Amino acid sequence: MKKSIHFVGIGGIGVSSLARHFFAEGFKVTGSDLNSCPELEDVGMTVFRGHSEENLSDDVDLLIYSNAISKENPEIKKAKKIGILTQSSPEALGELTKKYYTIAVSGTHGKSTTTSMMALVMIAAGLDPTVIVGTKLKEFNGTNYRRGKSKYLLIEADEWKASLLNYYPEIAIITNIEEDHLDFYPNIESIIQVFNKYVRSNLKEGTLILNEDDENSLALLEESIDAKIVKYGMKRKEKLKLSVPGKHNLYNALAVFSASRVLGIKKDTIRKGLENFKGTWRRFEEKNIELKNGKKIKVINDYAHHPTEVRATLEAAREKYPQEKITALFQPHQYERTYRLFSSFVSKLQELPVDRFLITDIYTVPGREAVEIKKKVNAEMLRDRIENSVYVGDLKKAENYLLEVLQENEILIIMGAGDIYHLIDIISS
Repeated sequence: MKKSIHFVGIGGIGVSSLARHFFAEGFKVTGSDLNSCPELEDVGMTVFRGHSEENLSDDVDLLIYSNAISKENPEIKKAKKIGILTQSSPEALGELTKKYYTIAVSGTHGKSTTTSMMALVMIAAGLDPTVIVGTKLKEFNGTNYRRGKSKYLLIEADEWKASLLNYYPEIAIITNIEEDHLDFYPNIESIIQVFNKYVRSNLKEGTLILNEDDENSLALLEESIDAKIVKYGMKRKEKLKLSVPGKHNLYNALAVFSASRVLGIKKDTIRKGLENFKGTWRRFEEKNIELKNGKKIKVINDYAHHPTEVRATLEAAREKYPQEKITALFQPHQYERTYRLFSSFVSKLQELPVDRFLITDIYTVPGREAVEIKKKVNAEMLRDRIENSVYVGDLKKAENYLLEVLQENEILIIMGAGDIYHLIDIISS
C-alpha cells in the first residue's frame, strides 16, 4: 500500500512540484500552506489553509516540509512527537535523485529557464524525463512538473540553505555563481565552498557542465576533481536560434547544448528543442493588455529580483524592442536581500536602458525578515542612489501612477519575486 505524505508549505513553487510527483506516483498527498492552493486541490490533493497540528492525520507516514518553514511549525513538532518521519523538501528530492539518472541544474541565475530548456530538448530527443522545476511551463499543462516513464530525472537544484548538497546527479550543470541568499551565506566565499563540496562529494565520477566565462564557477577547478569537466561559453559558441531574447538566455542555451551532447542527443535535435522554447511563467512573459483607461500596452512579467537579473531583463527588453518606450516597475524582494545586496543594486542599476525605472515598497517575506534589518533599509534609499529612478510606494499607489503616466503602445516591465505580478490584473480593464 502506498504511503500517505503530508507537505508543510505545499504551495511553494518547488515544494508543489515535488508534491505533484508523489501524487502522480499514487501516494496519498495532503498539505498545508498560508495561502489557498486551488491548482493542487483541483487534481485531488487535500490542502489546509494555515498551519495546525490538526492538519496532520493519523495515517501520515512521511512529513515533508519546505526549507522556508520554521522547525517550530506545529505540524512538524507533532510529527516528531508521535514518531512520523520528517524530511525537508531537498532531502526528499535528494532521495529521488538516487533512484534515477539525474541531471541537476544549479547556479545563482538561470536555473528555471535552463531546466525548462533542457526538458524540451530531452523530450524532443525521446528521452521522456521526469521533470521537477521551479516554474510553470505551458508544455506541462501550466504546471511545474512532468511525469516521465524513463530512467531520467531532471531537477532544478537550489543553493539556498545548501539544498543542492542533498542531490546526487550524473550530470550537474552550474550556470554561474554570485552573491545571493545572504540571509544564509555570510559571503561569496562560503557560497563557492558549498558548490565545491557539491561537485566533489555528490557528483563523484559524473559530468560537470561549467560556465567558463564565470570567474566564480572556474574557481571550482582550482583543485582536482573526479568528475568529467565540460566547459561552455561564448568562445565555444554554437550557432543557436532562440525565441527568447538576452545574452543570459544564450548562456542558458549553451549549458543545455553541452549537457545534451553528454546525453548523446544529436545537434539538430538540440537546436530544434531550444528554438521551440518560448519561455516560462514569469520569465520575460509577454502579454498585450488594455488598461482601465482604455490605453493598450504590452506587459513583460519577469521574476527578476537579484540586481544581475534585473539588469539582464532590462537589457533583453531593449534588445528586443530598440525603439519602443519602456517603463520598468521593480519590487525589491526581502529586506534582507535588499540590505545585503544594496551596493550591487546601486552599481548595476545605473544608466539603465529604459525610459522610466520605478521602485515599489520592499516585499516582505513572512517569517524571514529580521526586525533590525527592516530598520536599516527601505525602497526610498534605493531611489536616492539609483539615478533617474522614481519611488512609487505600495501597489495601490503604483497602480495610480502607472495609469497616469503610461501611454498607448508603451511597454511595461513588471519585475520581482513577490506579489508584484498581481498588478497586471489590477491595472487591466
